[in-house]
Amino acid sequence: MAHPFLVKDIAFQAGLSTATVDRVLNGRQGVRAQTVARVKAAIRELEKQQAGMEVQGRKYAIDVVMEAPDRFTEAVRRAFESEATTFVPTVFRCRFHFAETMRPQEIAQLLDRIRLRGTDGVVLKAPDVPEVIGAVARLASAGIAVITLVTDLPHSARTAYAGADNRAAGETAAYLIGERFTAQPATVLVTISSSRFRGEEEREIGFRRILRERYAHIGVVEISEGFGRNEETGALALDALARHPEINAAYSIGGGNRAVLAAFRQLERACTLFVAHDLDQDNLELLKAGNVHFVLHHDLKADVRTTFRAIMERRGALARSGSRRLSAVEVITPYNLPRL
Repeated sequence: MAHPFLVKDIAFQAGLSTATVDRVLNGRQGVRAQTVARVKAAIRELEKQQAGMEVQGRKYAIDVVMEAPDRFTEAVRRAFESEATTFVPTVFRCRFHFAETMRPQEIAQLLDRIRLRGTDGVVLKAPDVPEVIGAVARLASAGIAVITLVTDLPHSARTAYAGADNRAAGETAAYLIGERFTAQPATVLVTISSSRFRGEEEREIGFRRILRERYAHIGVVEISEGFGRNEETGALALDALARHPEINAAYSIGGGNRAVLAAFRQLERACTLFVAHDLDQDNLELLKAGNVHFVLHHDLKADVRTTFRAIMERRGALARSGSRRLSAVEVITPYNLPRL
């Protein structure tokens, strides 16, 4: 496995020990296939980082930790890789730790390992629970910047939040649905990946507030804990639709949209209006096909730029900018698709 990198650099990128990486590089027996794949992926990542680095600047190693469906973490990865090239000669070396589900204790243990190994910053999408809050406090005490992404931990010791105004996003969804059903009854299926995420909770609060104040005739049926995965979310949606034949619209806060639409089809029910979040590959295809009608989107690349600047400020490389602007929420239709 030819490469020009130090074992310790590969180990850092892969999140493995140097001993394990050495075993993989030397083709020793007893190494799991997924470990070999992680080492190969780390080398590819380092090769991409090295490309275009002829002009060397200050280097930052950051860890991106996220509990989210694969389709969303892949969009996040692309945003970080794209924006890292725009900060040359400053170099951001990103190590990604993604999982569709993690127990709070697992997240805390991962954050502690990162702290002990050393990093210039942690970008975190995680539930607002005591285990995570405690791990963030330990990172902050060690002088490590913690930037929450998409969903905030406002009562933690985090350095900054990068993302949209989630409450405003929920209010926007309520307006779109409310205006569509001003003259007819409607019941909306609201899907939440998990009640542990503050960002999703804030979207739901905003959504319910506007319905209550302006569109009180519209009902809500909520499903939760599908974790944005199709199988779990689809089962929850199918059960809700069977129990509530009046449901005729959907507001997807937490994903799993293909499965939700499949549940409507299985019961031969119409979904008159479907509002979703995030322009990932699934939602892009569903929007183009007319199955999703609106996508509430914010620019992940802008969030990444906010993240990079916050880390540089914490390290003294940039002057502190004071308050940071939240990402704008855009209403995307098939006719105003952004260039991603």
